[in-house]
Amino acid sequence: MLESLLDPWRWERSFQDFPDYLAGFGMTLKVTVVGWLIAMAIGILLGLISTKENKVLKAIYQIYVQFFQNTPVTIQFFFFYVGVPVIIKQILHMSKTYRLSKFVIGIFGVGLYHGAYIAEVIRSGIQAVPTGQKEAAFSQGYTENQAMLYIILPQTLKMILPPLTSQTLALLKNTSTLAMVVGLDLMYYADKSVGYTGYFQGYLIAAAMYFAVCFPLAMLVKVFERNAARNPGEKKRRKKTVMEVA
Repeated sequence: MLESLLDPWRWERSFQDFPDYLAGFGMTLKVTVVGWLIAMAIGILLGLISTKENKVLKAIYQIYVQFFQNTPVTIQFFFFYVGVPVIIKQILHMSKTYRLSKFVIGIFGVGLYHGAYIAEVIRSGIQAVPTGQKEAAFSQGYTENQAMLYIILPQTLKMILPPLTSQTLALLKNTSTLAMVVGLDLMYYADKSVGYTGYFQGYLIAAAMYFAVCFPLAMLVKVFERNAARNPGEKKRRKKTVMEVA
């Protein structure tokens, strides 16, 4: 096993496919960035909806969050790959089924999935802000929307930075699921290389590339947590937020 791991020929052959790895890694990063923007937009919208007293809006929030949190992300990817084109064909009465692009499947797959988790992070963060903050804003003449925008959300953001960064990290790692459905990401090319050569070094190269991005994000989470520890009151509220999301 150790000889295989250190075999220079295997490493040399695996690195011959490195240009493909870079192309796949580029796709992974693009899907991560755009998917994160979609997840944030959904998370903020649903997080704000969850604070409303409207029963219909609360029901929409619960249905969305429960569905995406309690179904595997792989199945959701397959739905976008197979199901959505069929639905579009039926609605538009098209004679031919058109597949969504791999990039579109990737960004909406991770975006909608992690949007549910980010919504819970934001909801918990908003609820962790003392109610006296909103009451004080009202006493100063703020409307409900102004109080949320200028008073509540800035405090919420400070509290949710660690779990929000953790979700970003999870989103990046979940892009590897694309290899099972549509490909063109880093894991797709790693699978392709290992399948062709039979050398597992290809997976180690892919793991190192993921680590190069994921490790700094993990360290960033620790930085945010250390900063929170300097403020006992904020740390207590953040702990409550993280526990509720978990």
